[in-house]
Amino acid sequence: MISYPSRHCTVELQALPSRIGQVRRIVSAQLRYWHLDPLIDRASLGVTELLSNVHRHAQPDKTCTVEMELLLDRLTVSVRDGDPRMPVVDDAEPLATCGRGLAMVAAMSESWGVRPDGESGKVVWFTLPTSAPAVTTPSLHTRRTVLDKPARRFAEVGASADGLRPDHAPARSAVAG
Repeated sequence: MISYPSRHCTVELQALPSRIGQVRRIVSAQLRYWHLDPLIDRASLGVTELLSNVHRHAQPDKTCTVEMELLLDRLTVSVRDGDPRMPVVDDAEPLATCGRGLAMVAAMSESWGVRPDGESGKVVWFTLPTSAPAVTTPSLHTRRTVLDKPARRFAEVGASADGLRPDHAPARSAVAG
């Protein structure tokens, strides 16, 4: 079931690998609809990590709900599942192939957390600001103003300071005419 009230989106699913990609596409489409394109990558990464955790750790079933809510200048993305065990952020070993998901969510979001949901579940959430501070970077296509300086005629070319070679002279064509 998918619902799209004005600034709220809910998706219920089984956290299976094939469904995680579909939810990522739904998240992207909804953020485009809300004109929040700059948040797509971070929101997709965060929801992928949270759904992967449900797939990997939730017991007994993988049913969950992804919810996105836009309030004022903040997007909140949450994943609710039926497993009451709270997630633990571990310090993953340098060569570990898993165990960094929540640390990544924490790093890319403004804030994140987890709360119990009734007797038999929890909600893991993160927030993203909808407006980023303006960053000023010089443009690669900045136009430089050239001071207008009239070209010198050939007759005006004088000798250099050492008197041995002429000062710069304008180019002349070897073609008659």
